[in-house]
Amino acid sequence: MVTVSGDEEPSTKPLGRFPVFYYGVGHMLNDITSACWFTYLLVFLTDIGLSARDAAIVMLSGQVADALATIFAGELIDRFGHFKVWHGAGSVLVTVSFSSVFGGCLPCKIFGTNSSAVQTVGYSVFAAIFNIGWAATQVSHMCMVNCITLNSTSRVVLASCRNAFTMVANLSLYAVALVVFNTSKPRTPIDIEDQALLAFYVINDLKMGQSSKALVPAIIFICSFVVSIVLQEITWTGQRLKSFFTFGGILWIICGTGIFILPSKMHVLMYPLSMTVGVANALMTVTCISMQSILVGEDLNGCAFVYGSLSFLDKISCGIVLFVLESYEDFGVARLTKTIDWLLVDALWSATPNK
Repeated sequence: MVTVSGDEEPSTKPLGRFPVFYYGVGHMLNDITSACWFTYLLVFLTDIGLSARDAAIVMLSGQVADALATIFAGELIDRFGHFKVWHGAGSVLVTVSFSSVFGGCLPCKIFGTNSSAVQTVGYSVFAAIFNIGWAATQVSHMCMVNCITLNSTSRVVLASCRNAFTMVANLSLYAVALVVFNTSKPRTPIDIEDQALLAFYVINDLKMGQSSKALVPAIIFICSFVVSIVLQEITWTGQRLKSFFTFGGILWIICGTGIFILPSKMHVLMYPLSMTVGVANALMTVTCISMQSILVGEDLNGCAFVYGSLSFLDKISCGIVLFVLESYEDFGVARLTKTIDWLLVDALWSATPNK
């Protein structure tokens, strides 16, 4: 039986701005760490000497742990309640394990060896711990929507605000990365390539300027942020949610096709395509999470399991795709891999509602 310790019973009255704001910022730690995780973890692991395949194994272990943890966390949260406790405990676990991953290989220091096998196992363990904490925070935070309010429009507003602050977290990361990359000189041509990993496609395939590696992601996140804010002003119904979700899906198909066939001599079209990607991301993310809330309805029993189980598939699929793409690095097709990596992983991760 779900209980919300210390909270009032959910009301059908529309929520004010402050409760929406407080809810929106409650997932920013997860958002910032996940943005850094998916953007720079593979770069970090290969830079310290792991092969692309071993780095992909580390990433896959985290994704599998995340997928399984969402289901178990959902079941445990439903059984014991206390969403805030789970949220706080998960946040602590995320903080400690995230620092451990990027802080170096702890088992290597303990056993006095830097073999690739020990490094892979060590980083995989902490990657799994990080994603378990991440899942506990995510599931508990998503479940709070149903406990905060019974008003269908307010639930969409909460999801929209959460997505808006996800965009703020991503922009903050890239702002910091831009400063770091501009103030530190890369040591080798490989380092230069790594710094442009996220926008490898726009620089190497479309032959765009170096500024595009920051500008293209920024356009996507800013447009998604603006649309998320606009969506908070709409009165929502189930039919309207389905319509907006469908429209966002169509936009993504059009964008994906356009990006795939875009010739380098027409690279300027990447900017309007980036704007459309940002709009599509916001539409699909906000409406899909809101449809999950409608699925749960007013019965809070089992709501955490619903959110957790629906998150299972996208995390497994994203992890497998990353593993397959990065595994091809060892077979000499790095350029093609990273191009597809940017396109496909951005589609899976940015548009997936349960990330």
